[in-house]
Amino acid sequence: MSFRSILAKPFASYVVQNRRKWEKRAVETQLALMKSLVSDASNTLFSKDNKFSQISDYQDFKQSVQVQDYENLKPYIEKVVAGEPDILWKGKPLYFAKTSGTTSGVKYIPISKESIGFHINGARDALLSYVHETGNSKFLDKNLIFLSGSPEMEKKNGIFTGRLSGIVNHHVPAYLRSNQMPSYETNCIEDWETKLEKIIDETIDKPMSLISGIPPWVQMYFDRIQARTGKKIKDVFPDFSLFVYGGVNFEPYRAKLYESIGCKIDSIETYPASEGFIAYQDTQTEEGLLMLLNSGVFYEFIPTDEYFTPNPRRLHIGEVQLGVNYAVVMNTNAGLWGYSIGDTVKFVSLNPYRIVVSGRIKHFISAFGEHIIGEEVEKAMQFAMQQQSETELVEFTVAPQVTPPEGGLPYHEWLVEFSREPQSIEKFAQDLNQKLAELNVYYDDLMVGNILRPLKIKSLPRNSFIDYMKKEGKLGGQNKVPRLSNDRGIADKL
Repeated sequence: MSFRSILAKPFASYVVQNRRKWEKRAVETQLALMKSLVSDASNTLFSKDNKFSQISDYQDFKQSVQVQDYENLKPYIEKVVAGEPDILWKGKPLYFAKTSGTTSGVKYIPISKESIGFHINGARDALLSYVHETGNSKFLDKNLIFLSGSPEMEKKNGIFTGRLSGIVNHHVPAYLRSNQMPSYETNCIEDWETKLEKIIDETIDKPMSLISGIPPWVQMYFDRIQARTGKKIKDVFPDFSLFVYGGVNFEPYRAKLYESIGCKIDSIETYPASEGFIAYQDTQTEEGLLMLLNSGVFYEFIPTDEYFTPNPRRLHIGEVQLGVNYAVVMNTNAGLWGYSIGDTVKFVSLNPYRIVVSGRIKHFISAFGEHIIGEEVEKAMQFAMQQQSETELVEFTVAPQVTPPEGGLPYHEWLVEFSREPQSIEKFAQDLNQKLAELNVYYDDLMVGNILRPLKIKSLPRNSFIDYMKKEGKLGGQNKVPRLSNDRGIADKL
């Protein structure tokens, strides 16, 4: 064992002990953080425009700070991008995380000197929690690969700007850099397929123990390795023991990934965002991700069924309930205020506060009032795959077919790329439809009332989703295909 794996255990114990202190005082921690954020931003333009001086409690906060998306904050962010100080947060940000929005074009999310540490420590603490619980630290002695965006950055009025994964790459602790893969030069390659081949060149003969990335892109990495070697991943990387992922629900990809690996291995789910590191899987034995309530972000939650109403309820962590879908609102120590990130979560534990990501507030199908959400289609897919366990999935998305070209009642179209099709596509579609009707009573009512007919599956050729993402300029990195849409923009392109 090297010094990394030896020192990791006492350090992990220290981190977990500190975490449990704020876990026990989660509500007090969050409300104290709200006041601290307001105080730290007291001399900013946003503070003056929104009367922060009058905020003394959460009710005052809700009166002063409206819930908003990027477009609402854009006038302030444009001033920050132009180099003006003290606009949303004190001084100027250290970085801008550059992301692509569906309505706003390129978005510039500020990362401050106060917030950058939490982005880094979230991933670190996820690994240390695993070490503390399992006692396994040997993986730290071998090579670790992080499939991420380019770490290259540009300067925008003196502020470094790049992808979040690339920014974080610059802050990987020194004790991990010597065994981090791929090389910096390879990581800087923009074209994903060229980069992937180079990553394989660099890693294929190395003792890889940890692999991290978004599941569909990791699967692409595995597929290319298997094409080269004809071997299972466990035979190429016999030391591979831990898979770290985030960005999408793992369940639709689990069977194919484990089949490619050739055995089941431990995994850790993380929930990073450009706005802040939100949660991570703190245990291998309980459902959900531990929400990080002491990491520079004051969270608010809006019940999803109220989100688009004139006066939806805004709740702090002490007011949430189990099993309810909430839209996540963030107030950060980088100057995002009342910022609706578009994700929806559901609490599966209140002691400690653990969540599952249930979808996107704007990614739903409600062409007929059914309001199908991402969590429901993923659960239906998981159910159908369990019924025909030989099935292996690459990717899928769902869209309404309002005016079928063949005539007849409208339906939901599931565009699915299988790596191994079910024995019976018809039975698979029936199972999907049955489960979706169980999960969503409105969908069931629409079929009973002859408004909708049962869903249909469109089985897509190999590489359909890769080709689509390539054409959209979003192949690789942190990009992912929306699970469902309320129109046919993606479906028709596919």
